[in-house]
Amino acid sequence: MTRKDFIKTSGFAAAMATLPAMAQGAEKVVRAAVIGCGGRGVGGGYKPVNEQDFYRMGALGNMIQAAAECRKQGVNVKVVPVAFADFFLQKAQAAAEKFGVDKANAYGGANGYKEIMKRADVDVVILTTPLNFRPQHTMAAVQAGKHVFAEKGVAVDGPGCRLMIAASKLAEQKKLTIVCGTQRRHQRGYLLQKKALDEGKLGTILGGEVYWNGDVPWVNGRVKGESNAAYLCKNWLNFTELSGDHICEQHVHNIDIANWYLGRYPRTVVAFGARTRRVSGNQYDCFSGDFDYGEGVHIHSMCRQVNACKNDVREFFITDKKFQIAGGHAVRGADNKKIDLEGDFLDLNPYVVEHVDLLKSILGAGPYFNEGEACAMSTACGVMIRISAYTGQMVALNDLIKNEKSPWYNFACTPTPADFEKDGDVAMPVCGDNEWALPGKPWRNLPDAVKAKDQSKATLCAPLGPIA
Repeated sequence: MTRKDFIKTSGFAAAMATLPAMAQGAEKVVRAAVIGCGGRGVGGGYKPVNEQDFYRMGALGNMIQAAAECRKQGVNVKVVPVAFADFFLQKAQAAAEKFGVDKANAYGGANGYKEIMKRADVDVVILTTPLNFRPQHTMAAVQAGKHVFAEKGVAVDGPGCRLMIAASKLAEQKKLTIVCGTQRRHQRGYLLQKKALDEGKLGTILGGEVYWNGDVPWVNGRVKGESNAAYLCKNWLNFTELSGDHICEQHVHNIDIANWYLGRYPRTVVAFGARTRRVSGNQYDCFSGDFDYGEGVHIHSMCRQVNACKNDVREFFITDKKFQIAGGHAVRGADNKKIDLEGDFLDLNPYVVEHVDLLKSILGAGPYFNEGEACAMSTACGVMIRISAYTGQMVALNDLIKNEKSPWYNFACTPTPADFEKDGDVAMPVCGDNEWALPGKPWRNLPDAVKAKDQSKATLCAPLGPIA
C-alpha cells in the first residue's frame, strides 16, 4: 500500500485490513479500551501514513501490531478498540475518531474511567494516565474482571504502591493478566542476560549503577482561567503529586532492571537531589542515591532532567566472575572480550513484544503474566529515593510497604485521585509552581513567625511532613 492509497482509504479501518492474517483456526477478538489518551496511550495527535506506523500510535498501536505478530505465530487474534476515556473529553473523542470508533464511546472527566469499567464489551484496558491515578484505575479494572496493560510507574506514594500490589494479588486470584510498561523485561537483550544470570553462567552481581540522564520532556504552561485540576493533569509530568517525580516516571525503568537481575529489592537508600533549572511544577532536576541491597551489594542510582547536558541512559553491573554486564547490550569478561549469550527470545520492538506476551497470556496461548507487584515494588524504590532526597534522611523500603509506624507509610501525595473525582476543583499541592522541597526544612513544623520572615519559598516548602 502506498502513502497515497492509504490516505484515500478510511484510515485506521483500512490499515487494519492490510495487517497480515496468517494464523489458523477461529479468530479470537480482544476488545480494548484506553484510559489516558495522550502520546503514550494513542500516539497523541499523530496520524498514521501506512500500516507500519502503528508503533507510533502509542500502546494501543503497539497492541494492534502485537496481534499481527501473534497471527504470524499461529495465534489468530484481532484487537478491536471499543472505548476511550481521558480527563479532557476532547482528547478521548479525538482518539475515538482516529481509531474509527463512535464518539459516543468516548468519556471525559476524572470519573470517565468508571464508564469503561461498566462496559461488558471491554476485555482489556490500557492505562496511560498520570501515575497517581494508576493504582485506583488498576484496582477498578481488576474488580470489573478486565485484563490490564498499566504503563510504568504505577504509583506516586506508599499507599498507591500497596494498592497496586493488592490489585495484582486480586488479578492473580481471578486469573487476569497485568503487563506493565517495563518493556525491558520483554526485550531480547535483557532476557538473554537474565537467563544467563539465573543459570549461574555470569556469577553473582556484586554491585553496579543505573542511570537515566536526559532532557526535560515537556512543559505545559497554565492559561488564564484554567482550573487547578485541568492544569495539573495537562502539566502532570512536572508535579510530584501526579508523576512521582521523574525518578518514578522515567528512571523506574533502570531501577526495575537492578531489582530483576538481582532477584530482590533494596533494603534502604540514602539520596540527595536538587532543583536548579526547572521552570514549572515542584519536583527536582536531579537525584543521586545509594541503594543497599544487603549482602554487601550497593547500586548507585542517578537521574537528571536538565537540557543541554550529557545524556546517559544505562544499567551496568559487575559480578564475582569478573563479568561486566551492560544492561541489554554487551557482556564482557575480564579480558574485555564480548561473551555470546544464547536463548530463544523474540527479537522485535520490545514495545510490541510486551503486548505479544499480554495477548498470549490473556488467551492462554503463552505463559501467564502478572507484573503488577514487581512494577509496584520498583516504583516504591523510586518513591523511597525521592523521599530520601527531599528530606535528607535514610529511607527503608519497608517504611512504604510494611512498617505502619513509619511517617511515610500512610503519607499520600495530595491532591489524591479521589480528590479529582469530587465535585468542584482540587487544591494545588503544598508546593505549587516553582516551589520545591528543601532537605531539613519541614514546612509543616515551621511557626508563623518563621514563615513571615523574608526567606525563599524553597526554604519554606517541603511537602513531605515532619522528619522522623
